[in-house]
Amino acid sequence: MANYFDTKIEFLKGVGERIAKLLREELQISTFGDLLQHYPFRHEDRSQFHQISEVHENMPYIQLVGKVQRVETVGVGNKKRLVAYFSDGTGVLELVWFQGARWIASNLKMQTDYVVFGKPNRFGSKFSIAHPEMEVYVPGQQEAKPLQPVYATTEKLKRGRVDSKAIAKLQKRLIERAYERIPETLPAYLIEQYGLISKKDAMRHIHFPESIEWLEKARFRLKFEELFYVQLRILKLKLSKMEKSPGQLLGDTQLVHAFYEKHLPFELTEAQKKVIREIFEDLRSGKQMNRLLQGDVGSGKTIVAFICMLIAIGSGAQVAMMAPTEILAEQHFRGLKDFAKQLGLHIALLTGSTKTKERRIIDRMLRDGDLHILVGTHALLEEHVQFNNLGLSIVDEQHRFGVAQRARLWQKNDRFVPHVLVMTATPIPRTLAMTLYGDLDVSVIDELPAGRKPIKTVHRYEKNRLTVFGFIREQVNLGRQIYIVYPLIEESEKLDLKHLEDGYESIRRAFPDLPVSVVHGRMKAADKDFEMQRFAAGKTKIMVATTVIEVGVNVPNASVMIIENAERFGLAQLHQLRGRVGRGAEQSYCILMTEYKLSKESKVRLNTMVRTNDGFEVSEVDLKLRGPGDIEGTQQSGVLDLLVADITKDGKILQEARLSAMLVLEKDPELILTDHQPIRNHIYSLRQDSTNWSKIS
Repeated sequence: MANYFDTKIEFLKGVGERIAKLLREELQISTFGDLLQHYPFRHEDRSQFHQISEVHENMPYIQLVGKVQRVETVGVGNKKRLVAYFSDGTGVLELVWFQGARWIASNLKMQTDYVVFGKPNRFGSKFSIAHPEMEVYVPGQQEAKPLQPVYATTEKLKRGRVDSKAIAKLQKRLIERAYERIPETLPAYLIEQYGLISKKDAMRHIHFPESIEWLEKARFRLKFEELFYVQLRILKLKLSKMEKSPGQLLGDTQLVHAFYEKHLPFELTEAQKKVIREIFEDLRSGKQMNRLLQGDVGSGKTIVAFICMLIAIGSGAQVAMMAPTEILAEQHFRGLKDFAKQLGLHIALLTGSTKTKERRIIDRMLRDGDLHILVGTHALLEEHVQFNNLGLSIVDEQHRFGVAQRARLWQKNDRFVPHVLVMTATPIPRTLAMTLYGDLDVSVIDELPAGRKPIKTVHRYEKNRLTVFGFIREQVNLGRQIYIVYPLIEESEKLDLKHLEDGYESIRRAFPDLPVSVVHGRMKAADKDFEMQRFAAGKTKIMVATTVIEVGVNVPNASVMIIENAERFGLAQLHQLRGRVGRGAEQSYCILMTEYKLSKESKVRLNTMVRTNDGFEVSEVDLKLRGPGDIEGTQQSGVLDLLVADITKDGKILQEARLSAMLVLEKDPELILTDHQPIRNHIYSLRQDSTNWSKIS
């Protein structure tokens, strides 16, 4: 049965080698299954006819019946176009062609009734449709075509006469042949529970629905199924990890108590305590932990990580902490070094810059078990880095690491797979976390440490620059420090931006008496570090930088973040940059500087930043604006190879689908019950490399 959908597309009547090659190259359609799953991105209602007199520019598409009165060629050179004057008795509308004019002019018949379909555009008091769809009007025939599918295509395909209409013709032919062969892929009890239509009816009505109701039913069925299989795959992976990977028992809390009693620098928040309890339960459960720790910038993830390290070290294990950049790894190392020293623990830093002599000492201490904590970058993954007993791996900002890289860290212990704690300061919307990290248990630190004041964010235009400079002077006089971030290093001809070099000069002119640091991505690591350290030590008052400081040094005294050309940054980046301030007890500020002309999307981003400090709310808006494919790390995971579902809009369906997948696996982890035969058959029919388990293969 599965083999039928693997049939090469050239064997479908009307395709042939030329069209098959185009479909393969342009749309990655190679088989019958690929074509069936090339779903329309919208449907057009062709049952309605409008009159020219009622047309207005806000109409998305219109369908008219009328006659071509006359045709003329207008303009010269590039602006040459064919214009047909079309009338239905209530008014006249222009039909315009910029390409293929000669062929169209020779085929247009005067005084013949045509059906015209397209998007109306207004110029002054005239309306026109560019490159309309046209066919001779046959009474009763058009009215019988209610919802017409519209398929994604490309310019190359259109030139090869494979437009949306041609794809619809092929789909119709294939659906007729394939309908009875489409197997059911969900258990009968789920179909009944959710009132789903059959798989074959869903496939027919997603392409050629009889009505809006049938289209909605088809969409719901296919979205539910797609998200059900995404979750089934993730949860099965989680179950097999737990079965195959017994965890080292780490439950000794003596070091934790010693730290609490003598060295804890501040009272933990309730959210931090809750997360520590969740991790402690995992570490002593005998099963390998895979946990995602989400916490906004400055929510205190590092101290939580350290307390978890103490549980592991107290139980005789070693800990590795991996960060994506040297700056971040050094920051973690510096933050943890004092705590470790107070408890007599050995900690080391390993990055690409570590000298050979130091590496030898680290390697020896690691193998002997004398080194308790190793903090580092990708350098930790190198072959020669061998632990005596790695019990806990902590990965910070995990979306910067590929799955294969993390797996190499897990292979550093022959007896047990180390427990894994993944940390991120990029809040991930719930729907995305369930899809991307569904195999991980999720903990959230959702409150800021006591005494922290929310950062005040404002949006200012160029005309307010002198006021902003006055505010900088005021803050420096109060003993505070300032970040000023630019999107570019040097002037770009394409983008008229305030670039960093120009910005640095204007700051020097405005504040000749203040020492200023400058940091950007093209500087040598040592120079960058030197400037960062000067700023951290308070020797410079203003830091002019590019986004390299997005994850950077923790400077509690820095209370103002000014972001130039803020409209050029994504929401997640703006939120990360804002998190560089607000680290101390003083009131902190984030000032978003922009030009006057802003796109609709830029306004939404800036308003969101001004309105809320909540990283999860920011991330939800970001997900809606950008879509899941653009969010860092989603491409490499392969999980978001979705065909119909959209996790930015289908959160409710996703939750139901996940719940159903969990119940199925709880009842029948090996999928051997008769009820689950449709699932079993479907999974067996898939290609080995399939990441989307709902695909017909």
